[in-house]
Amino acid sequence: MRLEMMLQMTPEVHPKLRPIDVRPIQHDGQSFLLLVDPLHLSDEMITVPSQWGPLLLLCDGSRDLRALQASLLVRFGLRASLTDLAQIISIFDQALLLDNQRATEALNQTLERYRQAPHRPPALAGRSYPADGDALQAMLRRYVDESVPADVPQANARGIISPHIDYQRGGAVCAAVWARVREVVRRSELVIILGTDHMDAETSLTLTRQHYATPWGVLPTDRDVVDALAEAVGEAAAFRAELHHRTEHSVELAVVWLHYIRGTDLPPCRLVPVLCGSFARFVEGSADPATDETFRQAVAVLKPLVDDGRALVVAAADLAHVGPAFGGQPVGLMARAHLKA
Repeated sequence: MRLEMMLQMTPEVHPKLRPIDVRPIQHDGQSFLLLVDPLHLSDEMITVPSQWGPLLLLCDGSRDLRALQASLLVRFGLRASLTDLAQIISIFDQALLLDNQRATEALNQTLERYRQAPHRPPALAGRSYPADGDALQAMLRRYVDESVPADVPQANARGIISPHIDYQRGGAVCAAVWARVREVVRRSELVIILGTDHMDAETSLTLTRQHYATPWGVLPTDRDVVDALAEAVGEAAAFRAELHHRTEHSVELAVVWLHYIRGTDLPPCRLVPVLCGSFARFVEGSADPATDETFRQAVAVLKPLVDDGRALVVAAADLAHVGPAFGGQPVGLMARAHLKA
């Protein structure tokens, strides 16, 4: 929206930010907030001075520019002209950070491109791990060689937990887990990957019919199983947040390990990639996952596939985010010993 138009339409403009990641950064000794769109509808990276943080909180769709101006002054002691506010909101709009028609159209176009593509390209290749297959293989082999050998290979495992943290921090743990089920992975016809959806706090299960690619090729999604799941839990709910698959890292990090352990000498196994939303309502006690209808229907579809030994279930999850890297206290030797026990 052009700045002049926004100023003229002040009473009608009630800016509302889409869900975005806000990351504090330092530049030339000054504090800024980096605004990142998890869906990457736009390639623009927006930074705002940290003192404008309250404006982000106030852009919830309930205030026009004059109300924003008044709230900033009364609640936070920040003085801002309507021209300054209009300019900032215009920048947000150009970057598709506002919840409006422009962003909705961009989202629909991006989703259509994602669905029409031959496969989902690896979003983290070249960033979190090498995009070159040989280099990636060498890196994962090193993690396996350096990991603590598993006491007993799990030849009959039905499921594993694979941490979805970056390989630099979690590579050794992932290597130990995946190496232990190598035999299972290589004989499995189907792998059901349940990954954390870091962008959604509402949708229980999010599906996609798109295939997943790694630097070694493409692992096909079993669309028959996906269709059965969608019918069981409801088509609209199952694909409401499908675009999250495009950039979500949890499933991708597990798929790479899966492809490495299975190898390229065997035909690729089929995937069922599922993103799982927040469990807050279960943790808080307001609901029980054992009686949740969506989960009951999904389990009814997937359980027979696991029971006959054809499928492996992978929980691409983290048990906790602890330690200084996540804003917590260092985990001492006694605590580590307790965790191992």
